[in-house]
Amino acid sequence: MNQSELLEISRKKAEQWLSSDIDPQTREQVEALLKGDEKNLIDSFYTDLEFGTGGLRGIMGAGSNRMNIYTVGMATQGLANYLLKEFAGYKEIKVAIAHDCRNNSRLFAETTARIFTANGIKAYLFESLRPTPELSFAIRHFKCQSGVVITASHNPKEYNGYKVYWDDGGQVISPHDRNIIQEVKAIKKIADIKFKGDNALIIPVGKEFDEIYTDMIHSYSLDPETIKRQSDLKIVYTPIHGTGVELVPMALRKIGFRNVIHVPEQDVTDGNFPTVHSPNPEEPAALAMGLAKAKETNADILMGTDPDADRVGIAVKDTSGEWILLNGNQTGALLMHYLITQWAQKGKLTGNEYIVKTIVTSELLADIARKHGIKVYDVLTGFKYIADIIKQNEGKATFLCGAEESYGYLVGDKVRDKDAVMSCAILAEAAAWARDRKLSFFELLLDIYIEFGYYLESLHSVYKTGVEGAAIIRDMMHTFRNNPPTRVAGTDVTTIHDYLTQTTTRLPSGKTEPITLPKSDVIQYLLADGSKISIRPSGTEPKIKFYFSVKGKLERKEDFQKVTGQLKARIKTIMNDLNIG
Repeated sequence: MNQSELLEISRKKAEQWLSSDIDPQTREQVEALLKGDEKNLIDSFYTDLEFGTGGLRGIMGAGSNRMNIYTVGMATQGLANYLLKEFAGYKEIKVAIAHDCRNNSRLFAETTARIFTANGIKAYLFESLRPTPELSFAIRHFKCQSGVVITASHNPKEYNGYKVYWDDGGQVISPHDRNIIQEVKAIKKIADIKFKGDNALIIPVGKEFDEIYTDMIHSYSLDPETIKRQSDLKIVYTPIHGTGVELVPMALRKIGFRNVIHVPEQDVTDGNFPTVHSPNPEEPAALAMGLAKAKETNADILMGTDPDADRVGIAVKDTSGEWILLNGNQTGALLMHYLITQWAQKGKLTGNEYIVKTIVTSELLADIARKHGIKVYDVLTGFKYIADIIKQNEGKATFLCGAEESYGYLVGDKVRDKDAVMSCAILAEAAAWARDRKLSFFELLLDIYIEFGYYLESLHSVYKTGVEGAAIIRDMMHTFRNNPPTRVAGTDVTTIHDYLTQTTTRLPSGKTEPITLPKSDVIQYLLADGSKISIRPSGTEPKIKFYFSVKGKLERKEDFQKVTGQLKARIKTIMNDLNIG
């Protein structure tokens, strides 16, 4: 489709909006788009903001391809229509609604509540910003059939999003995701949205629920005596302007920590994220102010959560006293090791426990679990798949922990999404447990490596923007899928997992086995030396991701830097062999 055709489509859509009953501010913005730069008009109207399997996410502004009360309204009306069909026999249909700190999040949350109630659906609406995991917990607590959280997670300030949850507290998966998408697509015009809500059906949820939520987190504390001895553990915490600002310190205090140090500039709730370029705890720059405060106060640990407080980044001091950022796999291993060790020492393991991790998460977590006879489930990337395994095993087996390499963790089954509030509390407890044994948190990690092997992981993303970029990414995936290497970095490829064709191929025999996980555009190569290479296009950004995991032997803590250098060199060789720039 050429530029003039896109412009014509965009003009017609914009004029259709002007002929609808829209608010004066939006009308003014649309009129300005029609009179202004053609590129902005096309970007805003050339297509409809896609309601995908997780909901909506996009740049805020006027237009059918933007996040605003009308695109949010269409999503909500479609979801409401589906709920009314799916739960037609219910006396009462209920939803829970929360939002993060972003600009317009409160407006979108209130709009969502009004539309649900206009359709006769009761809405439990949090009175102000709250973490995403608290929304998941609320769905189960209030016995809701669905839930919505307004958040764009760690995206830049221009973005907002709309995530949908089901009655188990997990994000929607098949078949509900596909069915909801069809209902949303059926909403063709603004007039199809019921905006006039019923205030009697909106139930405000306030601070009293925070007590219930943090009491639940406290129930997962495993070693209160150690916390008493180490209650002065110095914890620097930053919410990076987001929803963890009150709940994380509250949870830490509730389980017994009394030395929580704030980063005042980042305690300010602000959707513009004024102190960071990106509020993503995976990026070192997002934790720079927290690190400065940790150094200034000689803290024991730094914790930083993303805007909706479902992911947490951790920093600790290494053996030379220098502050380092842990990656998601390292934090997950420390959390998993602490939980399982405590369960084992307290005689709580029965042989009917399990953990869940994603296919791109470190095998170190699986090694830790299997040592204690704990079953390991591997799932596709996305915490909704971890939630689904919990749902399948409900009443049959005990869920201990779930983890994904992208800084998301969950302890216990009361929440069904990654939970940084809970993770901060239990990680602090694990750090106190290490300190009680005269170990730093980093030294505990080295002990884990000595026992199980040193896994080093690295994520490399290749960005390819625009239509041409999308074609390049497709071609790259085609090559890796249809012309796979047989040797990488001097080591034989022993196994190829293709999650799109749902086939595992063993080399050199070529013998194949089915993969039972859902289809996903992911390829994995397993090498004879224990290395794992995972390749997948991003579902939300114009890039292709390469996950590298290599394994070495660490016999002494003093050898850590030397072995690290060897493993980094191996990853570099793998990248060169695969022609990854």
